[in-house]
Amino acid sequence: MKTFLVATLGAFAGAILGTVIIGITGAGLIGSLINAATAPPAQPQSMVLTLDMRDALDDQAPTTGLEALLGNPVGFIDVITRLDAAARDDRVKGVLIRTSEFGIGSARSEEYRTALMTLRANGKFVLAHSQGIYSGISAYRAISVADEVWVQPGSEIIATGVGFETLFLRGLFDKLSIEPDFVSLYEFKNAPNTYQETEFTAPHRLAMTALAESIWSNSLQSIAEDRRMRTDALTPILEAGPLDVEQLMETGLADAIGWPHDAEAAAIQRAGKGSKTLDILSYVPPSPAAKAPAIAIVGGEGPIMTGSADGSLFAEGRGFASDTVAEALYAAGKDPEVEAIVFRVNSPGGSATASDQIWRAVQEVREAFDKPVVVSMADYAASGGYYVSAGADWIVANPSTITGSIGIFGGKFGISGALDEIGINAEAIEVGGSFTGAFTTTEPFTEGQREAITQWLRRGYDRFVSLVADGRGLAVEEVDARARGRVWSGQHALEQGLVDELGGIMTAIAKARSLANIPESSEVRYLTYPQSEAGFSIGPQQMSAGSLGQFGSLVTLLELLNQPEVQQAITGVSNPSRLQLESRTPLYVEH
Repeated sequence: MKTFLVATLGAFAGAILGTVIIGITGAGLIGSLINAATAPPAQPQSMVLTLDMRDALDDQAPTTGLEALLGNPVGFIDVITRLDAAARDDRVKGVLIRTSEFGIGSARSEEYRTALMTLRANGKFVLAHSQGIYSGISAYRAISVADEVWVQPGSEIIATGVGFETLFLRGLFDKLSIEPDFVSLYEFKNAPNTYQETEFTAPHRLAMTALAESIWSNSLQSIAEDRRMRTDALTPILEAGPLDVEQLMETGLADAIGWPHDAEAAAIQRAGKGSKTLDILSYVPPSPAAKAPAIAIVGGEGPIMTGSADGSLFAEGRGFASDTVAEALYAAGKDPEVEAIVFRVNSPGGSATASDQIWRAVQEVREAFDKPVVVSMADYAASGGYYVSAGADWIVANPSTITGSIGIFGGKFGISGALDEIGINAEAIEVGGSFTGAFTTTEPFTEGQREAITQWLRRGYDRFVSLVADGRGLAVEEVDARARGRVWSGQHALEQGLVDELGGIMTAIAKARSLANIPESSEVRYLTYPQSEAGFSIGPQQMSAGSLGQFGSLVTLLELLNQPEVQQAITGVSNPSRLQLESRTPLYVEH
Protein backbone atom coordinates (compact mmCIF):
# COMPACT_ATOMS: atom_id res chain seq x y z
CA MET A 1 0.00 0.00 0.00
CA LYS A 2 2.78 2.43 0.89
CA THR A 3 4.52 1.65 -2.41
CA PHE A 4 1.31 2.49 -4.26
CA LEU A 5 0.92 5.75 -2.36
CA VAL A 6 4.53 6.72 -2.97
CA ALA A 7 4.24 6.01 -6.67
CA THR A 8 0.96 7.91 -6.91
CA LEU A 9 2.36 10.90 -5.04
CA GLY A 10 5.50 10.76 -7.17
CA ALA A 11 3.53 10.83 -10.39
CA PHE A 12 1.27 13.56 -9.03
CA ALA A 13 4.22 15.64 -7.84
CA GLY A 14 6.00 15.17 -11.17
CA ALA A 15 2.93 16.42 -13.05
CA ILE A 16 2.67 19.43 -10.78
CA LEU A 17 6.40 20.10 -11.19
CA GLY A 18 5.90 20.27 -14.96
CA THR A 19 3.15 22.81 -14.44
CA VAL A 20 5.45 24.85 -12.21
CA ILE A 21 8.20 24.82 -14.83
CA ILE A 22 5.96 26.28 -17.53
CA GLY A 23 5.03 29.15 -15.26
CA ILE A 24 2.14 28.03 -13.09
CA THR A 25 2.99 27.64 -9.41
CA GLY A 26 0.40 24.99 -8.68
CA ALA A 27 -0.08 26.44 -5.20
CA GLY A 28 -3.80 26.94 -5.50
CA LEU A 29 -4.20 23.62 -7.31
CA ILE A 30 -2.68 21.50 -4.56
CA GLY A 31 -4.50 23.46 -1.86
CA SER A 32 -7.80 23.06 -3.69
CA LEU A 33 -7.29 19.34 -4.23
CA ILE A 34 -6.47 18.69 -0.59
CA ASN A 35 -9.27 20.95 0.65
CA ALA A 36 -11.76 19.16 -1.62
CA ALA A 37 -10.59 15.77 -0.39
CA THR A 38 -10.74 16.71 3.29
CA ALA A 39 -13.68 19.10 3.56
CA PRO A 40 -16.17 17.74 6.12
CA PRO A 41 -19.54 16.57 4.81
CA ALA A 42 -22.67 18.63 5.33
CA GLN A 43 -23.78 18.77 8.94
CA PRO A 44 -27.48 17.83 9.22
CA GLN A 45 -29.71 20.04 11.33
CA SER A 46 -31.14 16.92 12.98
CA MET A 47 -28.71 14.04 13.26
CA VAL A 48 -27.84 10.73 14.84
CA LEU A 49 -24.10 10.36 15.29
CA THR A 50 -22.74 6.94 14.43
CA LEU A 51 -19.79 5.55 16.35
CA ASP A 52 -18.01 2.40 15.23
CA MET A 53 -16.00 1.03 18.14
CA ARG A 54 -14.25 -1.33 15.74
CA ASP A 55 -12.30 1.60 14.28
CA ALA A 56 -8.62 1.18 15.16
CA LEU A 57 -7.92 4.66 16.48
CA ASP A 58 -4.70 5.71 18.15
CA ASP A 59 -5.23 7.50 21.43
CA GLN A 60 -4.08 10.76 19.82
CA ALA A 61 -4.41 11.93 16.23
CA PRO A 62 -1.18 11.66 14.21
CA THR A 63 0.67 14.90 13.51
CA THR A 64 3.18 13.56 10.99
CA GLY A 65 3.10 11.46 7.85
CA LEU A 66 0.50 10.85 5.19
CA GLU A 67 -2.33 10.37 7.65
CA ALA A 68 -1.81 13.87 9.03
CA LEU A 69 -1.53 15.38 5.56
CA LEU A 70 -4.37 13.64 3.78
CA GLY A 71 -7.79 13.59 5.36
CA ASN A 72 -8.92 14.75 8.78
CA PRO A 73 -6.91 12.66 11.23
CA VAL A 74 -8.81 11.79 14.38
CA GLY A 75 -7.68 10.09 17.57
CA PHE A 76 -9.62 8.50 20.39
CA ILE A 77 -9.53 11.64 22.53
CA ASP A 78 -10.99 13.61 19.61
CA VAL A 79 -13.94 11.20 19.58
CA ILE A 80 -14.43 11.71 23.31
CA THR A 81 -14.32 15.50 23.09
CA ARG A 82 -16.75 15.40 20.16
CA LEU A 83 -19.15 13.21 22.12
CA ASP A 84 -18.91 15.67 24.97
CA ALA A 85 -19.69 18.58 22.63
CA ALA A 86 -22.57 16.60 21.08
CA ALA A 87 -24.19 16.32 24.50
CA ARG A 88 -24.91 20.07 24.31
CA ASP A 89 -25.54 20.31 20.56
CA ASP A 90 -29.27 20.66 19.82
CA ARG A 91 -28.72 19.22 16.35
CA VAL A 92 -27.65 15.88 17.82
CA LYS A 93 -30.56 13.71 18.92
CA GLY A 94 -28.67 10.59 19.80
CA VAL A 95 -25.82 8.16 19.07
CA LEU A 96 -25.88 4.79 17.29
CA ILE A 97 -22.97 2.51 18.17
CA ARG A 98 -21.54 -0.48 16.32
CA THR A 99 -19.96 -2.55 19.06
CA SER A 100 -16.53 -4.10 18.72
CA GLU A 101 -16.40 -7.88 18.47
CA PHE A 102 -13.24 -7.94 20.53
CA GLY A 103 -11.83 -6.19 23.57
CA ILE A 104 -11.09 -2.49 23.15
CA GLY A 105 -9.13 -1.98 26.39
CA SER A 106 -10.67 -1.51 29.80
CA ALA A 107 -9.52 2.09 30.26
CA ARG A 108 -10.89 3.05 26.83
CA SER A 109 -14.21 1.38 27.63
CA GLU A 110 -14.43 3.48 30.79
CA GLU A 111 -13.96 6.71 28.86
CA TYR A 112 -16.57 5.66 26.29
CA ARG A 113 -19.01 4.78 29.05
CA THR A 114 -18.56 8.12 30.81
CA ALA A 115 -19.09 10.01 27.54
CA LEU A 116 -22.28 8.05 26.83
CA MET A 117 -23.54 8.75 30.35
CA THR A 118 -23.02 12.47 29.74
CA LEU A 119 -25.01 12.24 26.51
CA ARG A 120 -27.92 10.53 28.26
CA ALA A 121 -27.81 13.01 31.12
CA ASN A 122 -28.29 15.75 28.51
CA GLY A 123 -31.35 14.11 26.99
CA LYS A 124 -29.71 12.27 24.08
CA PHE A 125 -30.50 8.62 23.40
CA VAL A 126 -27.86 5.92 22.94
CA LEU A 127 -28.48 2.76 20.90
CA ALA A 128 -25.83 0.06 20.53
CA HIS A 129 -25.83 -2.82 18.08
CA SER A 130 -23.65 -5.89 18.54
CA GLN A 131 -22.87 -8.69 16.12
CA GLY A 132 -21.34 -10.64 18.97
CA ILE A 133 -18.46 -10.15 21.39
CA TYR A 134 -15.90 -12.91 21.37
CA SER A 135 -13.12 -11.68 23.62
CA GLY A 136 -12.98 -9.51 26.69
CA ILE A 137 -15.38 -7.75 29.01
CA SER A 138 -14.33 -4.28 27.84
CA ALA A 139 -16.31 -4.31 24.58
CA TYR A 140 -19.58 -4.92 26.41
CA ARG A 141 -18.69 -2.61 29.27
CA ALA A 142 -18.32 0.28 26.82
CA ILE A 143 -21.96 -0.02 25.69
CA SER A 144 -23.79 -1.46 28.69
CA VAL A 145 -25.02 2.03 29.62
CA ALA A 146 -26.95 2.37 26.32
CA ASP A 147 -30.71 2.93 26.39
CA GLU A 148 -31.01 -0.11 24.16
CA VAL A 149 -28.52 -2.86 23.42
CA TRP A 150 -29.38 -4.65 20.17
CA VAL A 151 -27.89 -8.04 19.25
CA GLN A 152 -27.85 -9.68 15.87
CA PRO A 153 -29.65 -13.04 15.51
CA GLY A 154 -27.28 -15.94 15.96
CA SER A 155 -24.59 -13.90 17.72
CA GLU A 156 -23.12 -14.59 21.15
CA ILE A 157 -21.29 -12.63 23.81
CA ILE A 158 -18.27 -13.95 25.68
CA ALA A 159 -17.34 -11.73 28.62
CA THR A 160 -16.27 -14.26 31.20
CA GLY A 161 -13.40 -12.53 32.96
CA VAL A 162 -10.01 -10.82 32.74
CA GLY A 163 -6.76 -12.62 32.04
CA PHE A 164 -3.14 -11.83 31.29
CA GLU A 165 -0.86 -14.23 29.44
CA THR A 166 2.93 -14.03 29.54
CA LEU A 167 5.28 -16.00 27.31
CA PHE A 168 8.37 -17.01 29.27
CA LEU A 169 11.29 -17.50 26.89
CA ARG A 170 14.01 -18.73 29.25
CA GLY A 171 13.58 -22.34 28.19
CA LEU A 172 14.02 -21.37 24.54
CA PHE A 173 17.10 -19.29 25.32
CA ASP A 174 18.61 -22.21 27.23
CA LYS A 175 18.13 -24.46 24.19
CA LEU A 176 19.76 -21.80 22.00
CA SER A 177 22.63 -21.27 24.48
CA ILE A 178 21.68 -17.60 24.92
CA GLU A 179 22.18 -16.05 28.35
CA PRO A 180 19.76 -13.21 29.26
CA ASP A 181 21.54 -11.11 31.86
CA PHE A 182 19.35 -8.37 33.38
CA VAL A 183 19.30 -6.45 36.63
CA SER A 184 15.87 -5.35 37.89
CA LEU A 185 15.05 -2.89 40.65
CA TYR A 186 13.18 -4.32 42.38
CA GLU A 187 11.24 -7.57 42.88
CA PHE A 188 8.08 -6.33 41.09
CA LYS A 189 9.91 -5.01 38.01
CA ASN A 190 8.76 -7.91 35.91
CA ALA A 191 9.54 -6.80 32.34
CA PRO A 192 12.77 -8.90 32.12
CA ASN A 193 11.01 -11.95 33.60
CA THR A 194 9.87 -13.01 30.15
CA TYR A 195 13.56 -13.49 29.26
CA GLN A 196 14.98 -14.75 32.55
CA GLU A 197 12.23 -16.87 34.08
CA THR A 198 10.31 -19.99 33.08
CA GLU A 199 7.19 -19.05 35.09
CA PHE A 200 5.70 -16.30 37.21
CA THR A 201 7.70 -15.26 40.22
CA ALA A 202 5.66 -14.75 43.40
CA PRO A 203 5.77 -10.90 43.17
CA HIS A 204 4.96 -11.00 39.44
CA ARG A 205 1.96 -13.25 40.05
CA LEU A 206 0.77 -11.13 42.98
CA ALA A 207 0.85 -7.87 41.01
CA MET A 208 -0.85 -9.24 37.89
CA THR A 209 -3.52 -11.08 39.87
CA ALA A 210 -4.37 -7.90 41.79
CA LEU A 211 -4.53 -5.95 38.51
CA ALA A 212 -6.87 -8.50 36.89
CA GLU A 213 -9.09 -8.61 39.96
CA SER A 214 -9.33 -4.82 40.03
CA ILE A 215 -10.34 -4.59 36.36
CA TRP A 216 -12.85 -7.45 36.71
CA SER A 217 -14.40 -5.98 39.86
CA ASN A 218 -14.76 -2.52 38.31
CA SER A 219 -16.24 -4.03 35.15
CA LEU A 220 -18.85 -6.00 37.07
CA GLN A 221 -19.79 -2.98 39.13
CA SER A 222 -20.23 -0.76 36.05
CA ILE A 223 -22.28 -3.28 34.09
CA ALA A 224 -24.48 -4.14 37.06
CA GLU A 225 -25.20 -0.45 37.60
CA ASP A 226 -25.96 0.13 33.91
CA ARG A 227 -28.24 -2.89 33.55
CA ARG A 228 -29.92 -2.35 36.94
CA MET A 229 -28.71 -5.64 38.39
CA ARG A 230 -26.98 -6.72 41.56
CA THR A 231 -23.31 -7.53 41.13
CA ASP A 232 -23.69 -10.90 42.81
CA ALA A 233 -26.46 -11.76 40.33
CA LEU A 234 -24.47 -10.57 37.30
CA THR A 235 -21.25 -12.42 38.12
CA PRO A 236 -22.48 -16.02 37.59
CA ILE A 237 -24.29 -14.97 34.41
CA LEU A 238 -21.14 -13.66 32.77
CA GLU A 239 -18.94 -16.44 34.13
CA ALA A 240 -21.28 -19.02 32.57
CA GLY A 241 -20.75 -17.60 29.06
CA PRO A 242 -20.79 -17.77 26.06
CA LEU A 243 -24.30 -16.31 26.14
CA ASP A 244 -26.58 -16.66 23.14
CA VAL A 245 -29.21 -14.15 22.03
CA GLU A 246 -32.02 -15.73 24.03
CA GLN A 247 -29.92 -15.78 27.22
CA LEU A 248 -28.90 -12.16 26.69
CA MET A 249 -32.53 -11.13 26.39
CA GLU A 250 -33.65 -13.24 29.37
CA THR A 251 -30.96 -11.83 31.67
CA GLY A 252 -31.45 -8.21 30.62
CA LEU A 253 -28.04 -7.85 29.03
CA ALA A 254 -29.74 -7.13 25.69
CA ASP A 255 -32.95 -5.25 24.91
CA ALA A 256 -33.72 -6.05 21.26
CA ILE A 257 -32.86 -8.53 18.51
CA GLY A 258 -32.23 -7.27 15.00
CA TRP A 259 -29.84 -6.59 12.15
CA PRO A 260 -27.65 -3.48 11.83
CA HIS A 261 -30.12 -1.76 9.47
CA ASP A 262 -32.94 -2.48 11.95
CA ALA A 263 -31.06 -0.67 14.71
CA GLU A 264 -30.31 2.23 12.38
CA ALA A 265 -33.97 2.52 11.40
CA ALA A 266 -34.95 2.50 15.08
CA ALA A 267 -32.44 5.27 15.80
CA ILE A 268 -33.70 7.46 12.94
CA GLN A 269 -37.30 6.93 14.03
CA ARG A 270 -36.40 7.91 17.56
CA ALA A 271 -34.55 11.02 16.37
CA GLY A 272 -37.54 12.23 14.38
CA LYS A 273 -38.60 12.87 10.81
CA GLY A 274 -35.89 14.27 8.57
CA SER A 275 -33.01 13.15 10.80
CA LYS A 276 -29.89 11.76 9.19
CA THR A 277 -26.89 9.77 10.40
CA LEU A 278 -23.38 11.23 10.51
CA ASP A 279 -20.16 9.45 11.41
CA ILE A 280 -18.60 10.86 14.57
CA LEU A 281 -15.32 11.12 12.64
CA SER A 282 -17.00 13.63 10.30
CA TYR A 283 -18.91 15.54 12.96
CA VAL A 284 -17.97 19.20 13.41
CA PRO A 285 -19.15 20.54 16.78
CA PRO A 286 -20.17 24.18 17.16
CA SER A 287 -17.04 26.33 17.32
CA PRO A 288 -16.34 28.19 20.56
CA ALA A 289 -15.84 31.94 20.47
CA ALA A 290 -12.47 33.03 19.08
CA LYS A 291 -11.63 34.71 22.38
CA ALA A 292 -12.74 31.81 24.56
CA PRO A 293 -10.13 30.61 27.09
CA ALA A 294 -7.84 27.95 25.66
CA ILE A 295 -6.69 24.69 27.21
CA ALA A 296 -3.74 22.97 25.55
CA ILE A 297 -3.80 19.22 25.09
CA VAL A 298 -0.24 17.94 24.83
CA GLY A 299 0.03 14.32 23.78
CA GLY A 300 2.55 11.55 24.06
CA GLU A 301 1.86 7.98 22.94
CA GLY A 302 3.96 4.84 22.70
CA PRO A 303 7.41 3.89 24.05
CA ILE A 304 9.34 6.88 25.36
CA MET A 305 12.57 7.55 23.50
CA THR A 306 15.13 10.30 23.10
CA GLY A 307 15.17 12.57 20.06
CA SER A 308 12.42 13.88 17.80
CA ALA A 309 9.47 12.18 16.18
CA ASP A 310 10.00 11.45 12.49
CA GLY A 311 8.45 14.39 10.67
CA SER A 312 8.80 13.01 7.16
CA LEU A 313 5.84 12.55 4.88
CA PHE A 314 6.04 8.77 5.16
CA ALA A 315 6.37 8.55 8.94
CA GLU A 316 3.99 6.19 10.68
CA GLY A 317 2.60 6.65 14.18
CA ARG A 318 2.89 9.44 16.67
CA GLY A 319 5.73 8.43 18.94
CA PHE A 320 6.70 9.65 22.42
CA ALA A 321 9.98 11.30 21.47
CA SER A 322 11.45 13.41 24.27
CA ASP A 323 12.53 16.41 22.16
CA THR A 324 9.16 16.57 20.42
CA VAL A 325 7.05 16.23 23.56
CA ALA A 326 9.24 18.58 25.62
CA GLU A 327 9.12 21.21 22.89
CA ALA A 328 5.34 20.81 22.70
CA LEU A 329 5.06 21.44 26.44
CA TYR A 330 7.25 24.53 26.15
CA ALA A 331 5.24 25.80 23.17
CA ALA A 332 1.99 25.39 25.08
CA GLY A 333 3.52 27.12 28.09
CA LYS A 334 4.69 30.09 26.02
CA ASP A 335 1.39 30.49 24.16
CA PRO A 336 -0.33 33.50 25.76
CA GLU A 337 -3.74 32.11 24.80
CA VAL A 338 -3.23 28.90 26.79
CA GLU A 339 -4.39 29.07 30.40
CA ALA A 340 -3.84 25.44 31.40
CA ILE A 341 -2.28 22.27 29.98
CA VAL A 342 -3.66 18.75 29.91
CA PHE A 343 -0.83 16.29 29.32
CA ARG A 344 -2.24 13.09 27.86
CA VAL A 345 0.06 10.14 28.58
CA ASN A 346 -0.34 6.74 26.93
CA SER A 347 2.91 4.86 27.38
CA PRO A 348 4.25 1.68 28.99
CA GLY A 349 7.64 3.33 29.60
CA GLY A 350 10.95 3.56 27.83
CA SER A 351 14.20 5.47 28.01
CA ALA A 352 15.16 6.72 31.47
CA THR A 353 16.92 9.83 30.16
CA ALA A 354 14.06 10.66 27.79
CA SER A 355 11.57 10.37 30.65
CA ASP A 356 13.73 12.67 32.77
CA GLN A 357 13.82 15.28 30.00
CA ILE A 358 10.03 15.33 29.69
CA TRP A 359 9.60 15.45 33.48
CA ARG A 360 11.82 18.53 33.55
CA ALA A 361 9.77 20.19 30.81
CA VAL A 362 6.63 19.77 32.93
CA GLN A 363 8.44 21.36 35.87
CA GLU A 364 9.71 24.30 33.83
CA VAL A 365 6.29 25.00 32.32
CA ARG A 366 4.79 25.16 35.80
CA GLU A 367 7.61 27.30 37.20
CA ALA A 368 8.34 29.65 34.31
CA PHE A 369 4.83 30.21 32.98
CA ASP A 370 2.74 29.58 36.10
CA LYS A 371 0.32 27.38 34.21
CA PRO A 372 -1.28 24.31 35.78
CA VAL A 373 -0.45 20.94 34.23
CA VAL A 374 -2.94 18.12 34.64
CA VAL A 375 -2.02 14.61 33.50
CA SER A 376 -4.65 12.40 31.88
CA MET A 377 -3.54 8.76 31.91
CA ALA A 378 -4.95 6.64 29.07
CA ASP A 379 -4.65 2.85 28.76
CA TYR A 380 -1.29 2.86 30.50
CA ALA A 381 1.07 5.34 32.05
CA ALA A 382 3.55 3.00 33.65
CA SER A 383 7.25 3.13 34.45
CA GLY A 384 8.54 6.00 32.26
CA GLY A 385 4.89 6.87 31.63
CA TYR A 386 4.51 7.48 35.35
CA TYR A 387 7.89 9.25 35.53
CA VAL A 388 6.81 11.96 33.05
CA SER A 389 3.56 12.40 35.01
CA ALA A 390 5.02 12.64 38.49
CA GLY A 391 5.64 16.40 38.53
CA ALA A 392 2.19 17.52 37.39
CA ASP A 393 -0.19 19.56 39.54
CA TRP A 394 -2.83 16.84 39.31
CA ILE A 395 -2.97 13.29 37.96
CA VAL A 396 -6.16 11.74 36.59
CA ALA A 397 -6.29 8.02 35.73
CA ASN A 398 -9.03 5.74 34.54
CA PRO A 399 -9.91 3.03 37.09
CA SER A 400 -8.36 0.41 34.78
CA THR A 401 -5.33 2.42 33.65
CA ILE A 402 -2.15 0.40 34.13
CA THR A 403 0.19 2.70 36.02
CA GLY A 404 2.96 2.78 38.60
CA SER A 405 5.78 0.35 37.81
CA ILE A 406 8.13 2.80 39.51
CA GLY A 407 11.36 0.95 38.89
CA ILE A 408 14.18 0.41 36.46
CA PHE A 409 15.98 -2.45 34.75
CA GLY A 410 18.87 -2.94 32.39
CA GLY A 411 20.83 -5.71 30.79
CA LYS A 412 21.75 -7.56 27.64
CA PHE A 413 21.92 -11.01 26.07
CA GLY A 414 25.10 -13.08 26.07
CA ILE A 415 25.15 -14.97 22.77
CA SER A 416 28.64 -16.46 22.70
CA GLY A 417 27.29 -19.97 23.35
CA ALA A 418 24.86 -19.72 20.43
CA LEU A 419 27.64 -18.42 18.19
CA ASP A 420 29.92 -21.30 19.17
CA GLU A 421 27.31 -23.83 18.09
CA ILE A 422 27.21 -22.41 14.57
CA GLY A 423 30.96 -22.01 14.22
CA ILE A 424 31.33 -18.31 14.97
CA ASN A 425 34.05 -17.12 17.31
CA ALA A 426 33.68 -13.55 18.60
CA GLU A 427 36.69 -11.81 20.10
CA ALA A 428 36.94 -8.27 21.44
CA ILE A 429 39.82 -5.88 22.06
CA GLU A 430 39.09 -3.74 25.10
CA VAL A 431 41.04 -0.69 26.21
CA GLY A 432 40.09 1.59 29.06
CA GLY A 433 39.02 -0.45 32.07
CA SER A 434 37.08 -3.52 33.07
CA PHE A 435 33.67 -1.93 32.43
CA THR A 436 34.45 -1.63 28.72
CA GLY A 437 33.54 -5.27 28.22
CA ALA A 438 30.07 -4.66 29.65
CA PHE A 439 29.01 -3.42 26.21
CA THR A 440 30.02 -6.54 24.27
CA THR A 441 27.30 -8.53 22.54
CA THR A 442 28.66 -11.92 23.41
CA GLU A 443 29.45 -12.47 27.07
CA PRO A 444 27.28 -12.00 30.19
CA PHE A 445 28.41 -9.46 32.79
CA THR A 446 31.35 -10.24 35.01
CA GLU A 447 30.71 -9.95 38.73
CA GLY A 448 32.35 -6.50 38.76
CA GLN A 449 30.40 -5.30 35.74
CA ARG A 450 27.11 -6.48 37.23
CA GLU A 451 27.87 -4.59 40.44
CA ALA A 452 28.62 -1.44 38.44
CA ILE A 453 25.40 -1.85 36.45
CA THR A 454 23.46 -2.37 39.67
CA GLN A 455 24.86 0.82 41.20
CA TRP A 456 24.07 2.73 38.02
CA LEU A 457 20.48 1.48 38.04
CA ARG A 458 20.13 2.12 41.76
CA ARG A 459 21.00 5.78 41.23
CA GLY A 460 18.32 5.94 38.56
CA TYR A 461 15.79 4.24 40.83
CA ASP A 462 16.58 6.53 43.74
CA ARG A 463 16.13 9.59 41.54
CA PHE A 464 12.82 8.25 40.24
CA VAL A 465 11.54 7.63 43.75
CA SER A 466 12.68 11.03 45.02
CA LEU A 467 10.95 12.85 42.15
CA VAL A 468 7.73 10.95 42.83
CA ALA A 469 8.03 11.76 46.54
CA ASP A 470 8.41 15.47 45.78
CA GLY A 471 5.56 15.46 43.31
CA ARG A 472 3.16 13.47 45.47
CA GLY A 473 4.04 15.05 48.81
CA LEU A 474 5.12 11.71 50.28
CA ALA A 475 8.18 10.54 52.16
CA VAL A 476 10.75 8.66 50.09
CA GLU A 477 10.16 5.57 52.25
CA GLU A 478 6.43 5.72 51.51
CA VAL A 479 7.02 5.91 47.77
CA ASP A 480 9.55 3.08 47.87
CA ALA A 481 6.95 0.84 49.54
CA ARG A 482 4.52 1.59 46.68
CA ALA A 483 7.20 1.39 44.00
CA ARG A 484 9.76 -1.42 43.59
CA GLY A 485 8.55 -1.88 40.02
CA ARG A 486 4.95 -2.83 40.89
CA VAL A 487 2.12 -2.04 38.47
CA TRP A 488 -1.20 -0.81 39.83
CA SER A 489 -4.62 -0.28 38.36
CA GLY A 490 -5.77 3.33 38.40
CA GLN A 491 -8.22 2.37 41.17
CA HIS A 492 -5.44 0.96 43.35
CA ALA A 493 -3.08 3.81 42.43
CA LEU A 494 -5.64 6.24 43.83
CA GLU A 495 -5.74 4.27 47.07
CA GLN A 496 -1.93 4.34 47.18
CA GLY A 497 -1.77 8.10 46.65
CA LEU A 498 -0.08 7.79 43.25
CA VAL A 499 -2.94 9.55 41.40
CA ASP A 500 -5.37 12.22 42.52
CA GLU A 501 -8.64 11.42 40.77
CA LEU A 502 -10.34 8.78 38.64
CA GLY A 503 -11.63 9.70 35.20
CA GLY A 504 -10.69 10.27 31.59
CA ILE A 505 -9.71 13.17 29.37
CA MET A 506 -12.85 15.18 30.15
CA THR A 507 -12.23 14.85 33.90
CA ALA A 508 -8.70 16.13 33.37
CA ILE A 509 -9.99 19.06 31.28
CA ALA A 510 -12.48 19.93 34.02
CA LYS A 511 -9.69 19.95 36.61
CA ALA A 512 -7.45 22.08 34.38
CA ARG A 513 -10.33 24.52 33.97
CA SER A 514 -10.74 24.67 37.74
CA LEU A 515 -7.03 25.19 38.45
CA ALA A 516 -6.91 27.97 35.85
CA ASN A 517 -10.01 29.61 37.40
CA ILE A 518 -11.99 29.36 34.15
CA PRO A 519 -15.71 29.64 35.01
CA GLU A 520 -17.74 26.48 34.43
CA SER A 521 -20.17 28.46 32.31
CA SER A 522 -17.42 29.64 29.97
CA GLU A 523 -16.70 27.92 26.66
CA VAL A 524 -13.16 26.69 26.15
CA ARG A 525 -11.05 26.04 23.09
CA TYR A 526 -8.74 23.07 22.76
CA LEU A 527 -5.33 23.67 21.21
CA THR A 528 -3.42 20.50 20.42
CA TYR A 529 0.36 20.10 20.70
CA PRO A 530 2.56 18.94 19.00
CA GLN A 531 1.06 20.73 16.05
CA SER A 532 1.13 19.12 12.64
CA GLU A 533 4.42 19.18 10.76
CA ALA A 534 2.43 20.71 7.91
CA GLY A 535 1.91 23.79 10.05
CA PHE A 536 -1.73 23.45 11.04
CA SER A 537 -3.41 22.35 14.23
CA ILE A 538 -5.39 19.13 14.13
CA GLY A 539 -6.72 19.22 17.65
CA PRO A 540 -10.31 18.67 18.71
CA GLN A 541 -12.60 21.31 17.13
CA GLN A 542 -9.59 23.23 15.79
CA MET A 543 -8.94 21.83 12.35
CA SER A 544 -10.64 23.46 9.39
CA ALA A 545 -10.51 22.50 5.74
CA GLY A 546 -9.30 25.97 4.83
CA SER A 547 -6.21 25.59 6.99
CA LEU A 548 -5.02 22.82 4.70
CA GLY A 549 -4.62 25.33 1.91
CA GLN A 550 -1.28 26.26 3.45
CA PHE A 551 0.07 23.09 1.92
CA GLY A 552 -0.52 24.57 -1.50
CA SER A 553 2.46 26.87 -1.21
CA LEU A 554 5.32 26.39 -3.68
CA VAL A 555 7.75 26.11 -0.77
CA THR A 556 5.90 23.14 0.64
CA LEU A 557 5.64 21.62 -2.82
CA LEU A 558 9.41 21.80 -3.20
CA GLU A 559 9.83 20.23 0.23
CA LEU A 560 7.58 17.42 -0.91
CA LEU A 561 9.57 16.94 -4.09
CA ASN A 562 12.78 16.86 -2.05
CA GLN A 563 11.63 13.79 -0.14
CA PRO A 564 13.89 10.85 -1.18
CA GLU A 565 10.90 8.56 -1.45
CA VAL A 566 9.18 10.90 -3.94
CA GLN A 567 12.41 11.42 -5.89
CA GLN A 568 12.81 7.68 -6.20
CA ALA A 569 9.21 7.35 -7.41
CA ILE A 570 9.83 10.04 -10.06
CA THR A 571 13.33 9.09 -11.23
CA GLY A 572 13.58 5.44 -10.25
CA VAL A 573 16.87 6.18 -8.46
CA SER A 574 17.23 6.00 -4.71
CA ASN A 575 19.70 8.01 -2.69
CA PRO A 576 22.43 5.65 -1.50
CA SER A 577 23.39 8.09 1.25
CA ARG A 578 20.08 7.33 2.96
CA LEU A 579 21.13 3.73 3.48
CA GLN A 580 23.19 3.67 6.63
CA LEU A 581 24.21 1.16 9.22
CA GLU A 582 23.86 2.51 12.72
CA SER A 583 25.95 1.21 15.60
CA ARG A 584 23.84 0.51 18.66
CA THR A 585 24.92 -0.60 22.11
CA PRO A 586 23.41 -3.93 23.17
CA LEU A 587 23.12 -2.64 26.73
CA TYR A 588 19.50 -1.71 27.42
CA VAL A 589 18.28 0.47 30.30
CA GLU A 590 14.63 1.33 30.78
CA HIS A 591 12.23 2.84 33.27
